[in-house]
Amino acid sequence: MSTLWMSTITRLVFVFAGFGFVSIAASQSYPSKPIRIINPWPAGGPADAIARPVMDRVSKALGQPIFFDVKSGANGMVGTEYVAKNAAPDGYTLLLTHAGPIAISPAVQKDMSYRPIQDFEHITILAIPTTVLVINPALPFKNVPELIAYAQNNPGKLAYGSTGLGSTTHLAAELLALMANVKFLHVPYRGASPVMQDLLGGQLQFAFIGYSAADPFIKAGTLRPIAISSSTRRSPVSPDLPALHEILPGFEINTWFAIAAPAHTPKDIIKKLQTEIAKVLKEPAIIELLAATGSEPGGMSPEVFVKKIESDIEQNTKLVLAIGMEKQ
Repeated sequence: MSTLWMSTITRLVFVFAGFGFVSIAASQSYPSKPIRIINPWPAGGPADAIARPVMDRVSKALGQPIFFDVKSGANGMVGTEYVAKNAAPDGYTLLLTHAGPIAISPAVQKDMSYRPIQDFEHITILAIPTTVLVINPALPFKNVPELIAYAQNNPGKLAYGSTGLGSTTHLAAELLALMANVKFLHVPYRGASPVMQDLLGGQLQFAFIGYSAADPFIKAGTLRPIAISSSTRRSPVSPDLPALHEILPGFEINTWFAIAAPAHTPKDIIKKLQTEIAKVLKEPAIIELLAATGSEPGGMSPEVFVKKIESDIEQNTKLVLAIGMEKQ
């Protein structure tokens, strides 16, 4: 091999090694400036209520400000696409994400502008909200077996509201209908508030809804909770309510809020963020705060989280096919 080639190869080795040293040095000094989190939902919603107090504590641990930048639309897909397509993989732009745009959209959308696994480094789950099955208390049934029996005797006469086609609240009701071999009437809405309004008014008979949205009405006695759908075990925030899995083994529709970064963000930055978030999620004050919203803390490793996403996508895809729902 010529001296010229040897010299060229040597220079390239030093160049690539230099890139590696720069990357390591940048990771070790991370963060050295404020961190932006893209919130793909309107400010002031459930995502804010969960993420802000947690990330405020993470901000103090990291020694840098963390601020939220709202880019909402299309059930979270606008902000999610923004991070996938535009954010630099340096740890300074993160994504507040959710099961919807990551684990449900692949099952219900024909065309997606981002890849839910490959385009992100999924850091960890922040919280797992409880989804509760609530009914109007004026109805002649008081639990899930009675609801199913009523639906069997009155096919198509029980109307339920959801927060939109393909939402967790829609898929949960359709899974119930599928497993119980009954027919319900689906009425989709844009958000939880109109669902609650019509449920209270008697235009709807039941709904799957987030615990935090339903809790004031449950406490007031204007809605009756009869089960949770978001776990195979009872929730610490509502231990008296059975999980639907107890009544229909195998039933589980869950949701989560999480933090992600653009693909190719250095692994040690991802690990640092996950470690600090997991520490905060073990703090008694944060556990208590999440419980007040009807949520359980997350904190799992990126590897475990990605496996959960893959499992959720597979489960949701099978359910969409089973209920005959066409992709939008």
